[in-house]
Amino acid sequence: MAKVIGVINLGNEREQLQELTNHRSMASVPFAGRYRLIDFTLSNMINAGVHNVAVFTRKKYRSLLDHLGSGKEWDLDRQQGGLFILPPPDYAMDLEGDIQHFKQNMAFFNRSRADYVLVSNGNLVWNIDFTHVFNFHEEMEADITVIFKEFNDEKVDTEKFDTLEENEQGWISSINRDVSPKPGDRVYLDTFFIKKELLLDMIQKCDEQGDNLTLVDAVKDKIDRFKIAGYHFKGYFPFIQSLESFYRHSMALLDPNVSQELFFNRGLIYTKVKHEPPAKYMELSDVQNSLIANGCVIEGTVENSILFRGVKVHKDAVVKNSIVMQKSEIGEGAYLENVILDKDVKVSPGKEIAGDNVPTVIAKSTVL
Repeated sequence: MAKVIGVINLGNEREQLQELTNHRSMASVPFAGRYRLIDFTLSNMINAGVHNVAVFTRKKYRSLLDHLGSGKEWDLDRQQGGLFILPPPDYAMDLEGDIQHFKQNMAFFNRSRADYVLVSNGNLVWNIDFTHVFNFHEEMEADITVIFKEFNDEKVDTEKFDTLEENEQGWISSINRDVSPKPGDRVYLDTFFIKKELLLDMIQKCDEQGDNLTLVDAVKDKIDRFKIAGYHFKGYFPFIQSLESFYRHSMALLDPNVSQELFFNRGLIYTKVKHEPPAKYMELSDVQNSLIANGCVIEGTVENSILFRGVKVHKDAVVKNSIVMQKSEIGEGAYLENVILDKDVKVSPGKEIAGDNVPTVIAKSTVL
C-alpha cells in the first residue's frame, strides 16, 4: 500500500483509565506484559506496507516519545517516509476538535505522493489486515470506508461508543455519537480510509468556516454528500474504555486461544526492544497460569497474573489475579490480589493489598 499514508490521531483521546492515564496518554498505556496500546495500530499499518506514518499527539506525550523513539522497531527509521510525531499547536491544546491539528500539519499531507490516507486511533487492541480493507475500499469505489465491529460485550453497560447505520443501498447513512450500544450494533472503530484530496478539502472548508469539529463530526454533518462504505472487522477486538474493561481484557490474555488470535493469526505486533535476560524462576517459586515478561525474578508465588519486564517478586510474596507493570518490586511476604500496579511501584515486606470487583490501582512510583 505504497499509495497510502497513515495517521494515528490521538487528538480526541479520553482519559478513562484513572491513575493509568494521569501522566500518560491512552495510547502509551502498557498492555500484555511488554506492549503499549499504540503498538497494535502502528504494527497493523506496518504489516500492510504503510511506511509513512504520522502520530498526531495532544497531551501527556512524553512517555509516548520515549516509547516510539525513531520508530526503528517498526521499520520506520528510514530516509524516505518513516515516523513523524507531531504535537498540536499551542493554541489548539484546549480545543475539543481535531481539525486545527490536521490543518497545522497540512505539510505532512502535501509533501506525500500518496492518494489515500488511513486514519486510526492509538488505543485499539486488534490485529487487522489493512490491505483487505483497502481492497474493499477500492472495490466499493467509496469516498470513505469506515471500520466497525458488531457489539458483543454484554458486560459493558456504562461506556459510550459511536455507532453506525446503513441505508438500503448498503452505504453508511448516519453516525450516532456517544451512545450505549446494544448487542449487534455496529460500533465505529475510529478508523477509516479516505482519498487524500477529499480529506484536505474537508479540513480546508472547516477551517474557513471557523469550525473546530472532530473529523467524525465533519463527516456526519455532510454524510449525505459522501459514499461511505462500512467494513465489518470480525476478528478479536476488546472494547477498552474503562479501568474495569482494561483489567478484564488484560486478564483474558491468559487464555491461549485469545493470545493466539491477537498476536499470531495475522501479522506480528512489534514493540520497543529492551535487552533484558529471560525471566528467572528461583527454586521455591510457584507460577501458575501467568504471563511473565523478560527480566523478571520470581522467588514467591504468582497465580493468574501478568508481570511486565523487570518485576521482582521476593520470597514468600503472593501475587494473584493482578497486573504488575515494569520494574515494580514486591517485598518479602507481601500479598497482592485484584491489583494493578503501575511502573516502578515498591511494595514493602508483609504489605497486603486487595481489590474487589474493580481492581485497586497503585499509581506510578508509589512506595507502599
